[in-house]
Amino acid sequence: MTPVELSRTVLHAVRRAVDAGELSVAVPTRAVVAPPGPGGCGDYATSIALQLARPAGQTPFRVAEVLRPYLVGTDGITDVVLTGPGFLNISLDRAAAGVGLVGEILRRGARYGYAEQSDGRVVQLHCPHDLRAVVVAEASARLLRSQGALVRVTAEGFEDAWTSVLGVTVDAVGIAPAALPVNVRPVPVPASETADVMSLGRDAGRWALLHPAPHDRPRTGDEHLVQRESNPLFRVRYAHARARAATRNAADLGFTADPGPVTCTGSGGSGTPTGPVTGSGGSGTPTGPVTGSAPGTPTAPLPSSAPGSPTALTPLADAAPELLAALADHPRVLAAAAEHRAPDRLARHLVAVADAALPFLLTVLPRGGEKPSAAHRARLALAEAVGAVLASGLDLLGIDAPDHL
Repeated sequence: MTPVELSRTVLHAVRRAVDAGELSVAVPTRAVVAPPGPGGCGDYATSIALQLARPAGQTPFRVAEVLRPYLVGTDGITDVVLTGPGFLNISLDRAAAGVGLVGEILRRGARYGYAEQSDGRVVQLHCPHDLRAVVVAEASARLLRSQGALVRVTAEGFEDAWTSVLGVTVDAVGIAPAALPVNVRPVPVPASETADVMSLGRDAGRWALLHPAPHDRPRTGDEHLVQRESNPLFRVRYAHARARAATRNAADLGFTADPGPVTCTGSGGSGTPTGPVTGSGGSGTPTGPVTGSAPGTPTAPLPSSAPGSPTALTPLADAAPELLAALADHPRVLAAAAEHRAPDRLARHLVAVADAALPFLLTVLPRGGEKPSAAHRARLALAEAVGAVLASGLDLLGIDAPDHL
């Protein structure tokens, strides 16, 4: 069960309680589900009971007690616990939830986490004559559009070089009327460092401006170009390239993705490879660069010390939940980043997805003479879901997601 499906399930529980006469409220159009906060438990929590308490004329805890029986026993839900003033903490069948989540991501592809239709909102973003403000406003507009809003971006000043180098555009330039104040104003890049940002090029330059929180001063050095795991942008793009390489290598080995329980069976996934993925198939043992590049091409070292890396003693099922949780959180992150005009939230989320994915991606392909199995097809499906989320997220930031590094 995906977060979107769980939200619909919660609303269905409210509707059933209303139909049964246990609640007298208008069924809301949206139920927010998110990872539990301090004092919570389970996989997700919802505050729907607090939202309905006043119109229902009951305490939040009593509303939660009414809703709990309608959630317990639903396919995919294993338990519902009430905490605090009336939070419903929901535990999911992890195997079924993982399969459903991966299937949903592969079905939606680049639009996973997007609103299914326009919500009628019209948003005007207006920024000063500042490079970072314009880039943040444009990325925020992309996020808002992904959530169904119609957006117009204007700036008090603009430089043509910003488009030619960083690919940023606005809908209009000029001083806005007093009724439209500046509403996108992150800490600017000092004038003396603007040239440094431009020298990074489109992808690294945009990342340098978007990854820090709006109140933080961006770093404009060439650390954003370093092809090492110390560079967050590299880790995100490297994880994406590895996911794409897994699909290519699997095709060479004659198998495709099929969502299923991601478990460690047989000898697949044991051991931790120490080199980048090859693009040439063969035995499936990772021994060469992700790109299959020409001999002598420098390649980046594999992040081989990430916490939780699967080993011969660590079942893959124990390594995947963190990755599945990060993927499941993607729709919530998109919605929050859009609402707060904060593309930095998406950038940091992509880093979290990549860091959770890299150890897992080492285990996707069969090793040595092992034959592809259902477990390998399930791992490949999860790898392809990772690639889809990373590619979509980078695209919303205006950054390329290359299949080869």
